[in-house]
Amino acid sequence: MRGHESATAVARWNEGVLLPSSRIILASGSPRRESLLRQLGLVFEVVVADIEEPSPEPDESLADWVQRCAALKASAAARQFDDALVIGADTVVVEGQVLGKPRDANQAAQMLARLSGRTHDVLTGLALVTPAGKVCSACETTRVTFRSLSLREIDAYVGSGEPMDKAGAYGIQGRGGLFVTRLEGCYFNVVGLPLARLGTMLQDAGVSVHTYW
Repeated sequence: MRGHESATAVARWNEGVLLPSSRIILASGSPRRESLLRQLGLVFEVVVADIEEPSPEPDESLADWVQRCAALKASAAARQFDDALVIGADTVVVEGQVLGKPRDANQAAQMLARLSGRTHDVLTGLALVTPAGKVCSACETTRVTFRSLSLREIDAYVGSGEPMDKAGAYGIQGRGGLFVTRLEGCYFNVVGLPLARLGTMLQDAGVSVHTYW
């Protein structure tokens, strides 16, 4: 991966002036990420990166892992273009173990029972690939506390269908917001795209979001 920089803080890009591109690509099929990016006023295209997400390496931190996954998605989409700035993201929920998207209703209920009455972490890896092929990545972490959930609540929520395409089996921006009693960090990170962190990374890449307004 050419020019990859991995850090939990945004890396400064010190290779001279980076050419901003009028073409921005979101390498994600998440409707929530698409909605958040549109909220910023950006004009962009969606290209779903069809990759097999790797497992963490034995000595790899979760923060580095989600950044690597995001960079792989962004790089896969970037290979289709030579004039675009590509955004990749990967979000996981962690409560003792990594909780991805549930396979079925039973697993969704198990995840919610695990989160009930506890505090967990939500990590999102972000990656940008410039038209020149340079990659920069960062990780945002938010701590989320759930109140205790009854079995009837869990069954009803799973029955609503909302948990099925979401890491950790809940959507804070939807009915799942009813379960959250405390949030430490970026709310939008829990939705799937930490906007303030992304804005800083775009600025470092030569794209000032406010110019799209």
